[in-house]
Amino acid sequence: MREALERHQVWLYLAALLVGLGLGLTRPAAAASLEGGLWPLLGLLLYGTFTQVPLSRLGLALKDWRFATALVLGNFLLMPLIVGSLVVALPLAPAVKLGVLLVLLVPCTDWFITFTHLGRGDAGRAIAATPLLLALQLVALPAYLWLFLGTGGMADSFGGPLLVAFSGLILAPLVAAWLTQRLARRDSKVRHLVQGLGWLPVPLLAAVLLVVAATQVAGMEGVSGVLLQVLPLFVGYLALAALLGLTLGRLFGLSPPAARTLTFSLGTRNSFVVLPIALALPQGWQAAVVVVVFQSLVELFGMLAFLRFVPGRLIPDR
Repeated sequence: MREALERHQVWLYLAALLVGLGLGLTRPAAAASLEGGLWPLLGLLLYGTFTQVPLSRLGLALKDWRFATALVLGNFLLMPLIVGSLVVALPLAPAVKLGVLLVLLVPCTDWFITFTHLGRGDAGRAIAATPLLLALQLVALPAYLWLFLGTGGMADSFGGPLLVAFSGLILAPLVAAWLTQRLARRDSKVRHLVQGLGWLPVPLLAAVLLVVAATQVAGMEGVSGVLLQVLPLFVGYLALAALLGLTLGRLFGLSPPAARTLTFSLGTRNSFVVLPIALALPQGWQAAVVVVVFQSLVELFGMLAFLRFVPGRLIPDR
């Protein structure tokens, strides 16, 4: 049942977005009443997701040094340099530029595992890699923003809200998840709790998307123009991720399942982790929220294409 829910999650998210947009456009007063529940939903979503990441097994990913090196090189050096250099050079509005940078610079740690499994990758490697990916991005994201946005102007204007969102809605759920996992080793009831929390990310993310669409996206002017600006970027990113996954897989001599795992990691981004940061931005920066939400939708449809193309054509079995 849980696998079926994850397999069809794209359509659930799309339905949630459409319902949220409809609510925001036709019932703005009712939509506004939902805003107070957004932050608790996000906190619970991140807590439930982090409890599924084997945080105590960080060293497992490093044992397979070829895969770990390719994973880190692709996700934290090559893709950020390519994306950051391109986005900074493009004539985008500051809020749109920030949204693109936020959502494309760090790799996914949740549905990347699901799509790796469905796409005939190595789910064991994906699970072992998630603590490494999460730990590195918590350090790397502030460095990336400083590198591509600079220390003055745009970066300084929202430093406080970003710090509050990062500590309150990312670090706090992460610490709570780590404590839960430690308790689960000794208490069977907590272990059952962790297993039950594994059902939450998909419906909670759908609820978050509904509330965001109703309260943030629906009332924003010029949404269609923003989406048309970033759509080629997001589609091009997926194509680049597929080519880089193939190239690094061959360069490091990875097996087909390992190379597919690498490709799915490069193609999926951590939109739900950066969403609280985008939502905490000051008034006038709502376009960043739109960009983050839209990228997750484009990525999900892209993963449907990846499921056929990556194991079938790009990296078939030997």
